[in-house]
Amino acid sequence: MPSYAALDVSQETTAICVVDEAGRILAEKKVATCPD
Repeated sequence: MPSYAALDVSQETTAICVVDEAGRILAEKKVATCPD
């Protein structure tokens, strides 16, 4: 079953969301953005 990931990157945080083909959310996470 395919899954898709989306990233919303800002200077301080990055939001990550993984969904399946039906659009159901499989995982969500917010992490610190680190440009190094």
